[in-house]
Amino acid sequence: MKKSDFYFDLPERLIAQHPLQQRDSSRLLVLDRASGNVRHQHFTDLLSYLSPGDCLVMNNSRVIPARLMGQAEGRTTPIEVLLLNDRGNGLWECLTRPGKKTREGVRLSFGDGLLTGVVESVNPTDGNRFIRFQHEGIFLELLDKLGSMPLPPYIREKLDDPERYQTVYSKMPGSAAAPTAGLHFTKELLERIKQKGIKLAFVTLHVGLGTFRPVKEEEITDHIMHAEWYTIDETTAKTINDTRVSGGKIWAVGTTATRTLESIADEAGTVRAESGWTDIFIYPGYHFKAVDHLVTNFHLPESTLMMLISAFATREQIMQAYHQAVQAEYRFFSFGDAMLIL
Repeated sequence: MKKSDFYFDLPERLIAQHPLQQRDSSRLLVLDRASGNVRHQHFTDLLSYLSPGDCLVMNNSRVIPARLMGQAEGRTTPIEVLLLNDRGNGLWECLTRPGKKTREGVRLSFGDGLLTGVVESVNPTDGNRFIRFQHEGIFLELLDKLGSMPLPPYIREKLDDPERYQTVYSKMPGSAAAPTAGLHFTKELLERIKQKGIKLAFVTLHVGLGTFRPVKEEEITDHIMHAEWYTIDETTAKTINDTRVSGGKIWAVGTTATRTLESIADEAGTVRAESGWTDIFIYPGYHFKAVDHLVTNFHLPESTLMMLISAFATREQIMQAYHQAVQAEYRFFSFGDAMLIL
């Protein structure tokens, strides 16, 4: 398939620049895969589609202040560093700008030396830098002091409350971008969902930029996904497997939860507790094993996320639904409205 098969025209005015005052007041476009019918509802209507015994699976990763501003040793030019993946022992995969100032061996300083780093290597495929950081104290506490929230480039307005770019159930720090489908949930709505007899289960996938990188190749099968770290514990695996055995449905909140489940499920949809790196690329023709229904946001044209949801439904259904969403002036992308694919 071609990248251009997933293009749609989106007026810039429909790109949401700020979150709604109330998280769950967003709109919800409901696509029924069996019939192809589309309904226009509100996010709180999600509750009416869930049945007792179902399981809602969410990504509890928390966005870290991953954008750092510093200087290269002996230079005054500002260097921007975006932390992508924690490789352990102080080594991070990073995106740097300007890249020509961060060649291998370059030493970097942030916050007048509170945090320093050395560029150990450069990935020849994508230009990402592997930087080894040195510091005293707790790294995440230093990030809280020196870093800033890495909002997507299409959001140009200042975010007054950084917590609005976190889900209410975020727990495990490590993401460079929010799992945005979960931004619509409030604690009150989650409580109502539990009271109805729906189980809540949490996986962790630390969102890097690989999920959001533009697809440059015209043949989508030539695109290479970047790996992201995930973990699923015994409690979550048991909850999901028990749900399937008892006949309940698995509802994935977001493409990151979907990719995590599909990375670890066997052909019967059984998942196991494990941690690791996944570079799974889901596009039309993929056979889903673990996910029955999907809650997601509206995605960028020609993105891997558009390809994933086009695999979950069909490309034709998704393009038709997106056309209706544009016509109805839904809000798009991270702070936008939501979509439910049944």
